Amino acid sequence: MNKTKKKNTLLDKLTFKYRFVVINEDSFEERFSFKLNRLSVFVIGGLFSVFLIGLTILIIKYTPIKEYIQGYSTTEIKKETTKMLYKIDSLEQIISVNNLYIQNIQKVFKGEIKPMKFDKDSVIEQLRLEDVNMNPSPVDSAFREEVEREDKFSVFEQATKKTDIVFSSPIKGTISQQYNPKENHFAVDIAVDKGAPVKTVADGTVIFTGYTAGTGYVIIIEHINGIISVYKHNASLYKKQGDLVKSGEVIATAGSTGEFSTGTHLHFELWEGGYAVDPTNYIDFE
Repeated sequence: MNKTKKKNTLLDKLTFKYRFVVINEDSFEERFSFKLNRLSVFVIGGLFSVFLIGLTILIIKYTPIKEYIQGYSTTEIKKETTKMLYKIDSLEQIISVNNLYIQNIQKVFKGEIKPMKFDKDSVIEQLRLEDVNMNPSPVDSAFREEVEREDKFSVFEQATKKTDIVFSSPIKGTISQQYNPKENHFAVDIAVDKGAPVKTVADGTVIFTGYTAGTGYVIIIEHINGIISVYKHNASLYKKQGDLVKSGEVIATAGSTGEFSTGTHLHFELWEGGYAVDPTNYIDFE
């Protein structure tokens, strides 16, 4: 009975109605009034709190106010991050291309790329040239006769004739080691004083500059007709990849950088058509 009475008492307290009256202080005139109980106050207060919480969440989520809360990033930061990601992706592609180019150049210098064997008969068989009419037409024959009358030399030979290059010495000094393919020494070593200027042997374009553990500071220049000159063990470099250089222009200073160097000298290589040649056949170093 006591428990039932207590429950009824609590329920009565929650549902007991109160009259809320607003009156004029001077005239005691009643302005308005309404009835309420504790339960309705709790319900209305709870609903109002839920509404305020939901409204606050919506404002923070869909307005710029969220940028002032720790953990949220601003719109400008997102834009800058996106731009940086695009730049990083582009730089990674450029670096990959440059690394592949450098690896191929190194393979050429080391002689790891072998000449490809060309089987003309198999190619002709695949192309089925016997099905093609190779006989010149009357118009073509007349044109060929006219060209042969006007020109007293072979057009093909004139088109493929190489331009002679006059090389200058990259540095003056004493040859300490000769070109010797049997010992895998595809260069000449010229002993010089430290800091002596190193010059390019002909006009060309710098295709590589950098530092390697074995050969120190290296600069590589490409000349006409596919000729490449290589300068290793330098103390410093004055040019960068892509620069155009003239014959006799200073490109570096002699030194002894790299693990393979035993003293101040210039390690000079000359390549033609992908093969190393003896530089002393073209240049007087002393």
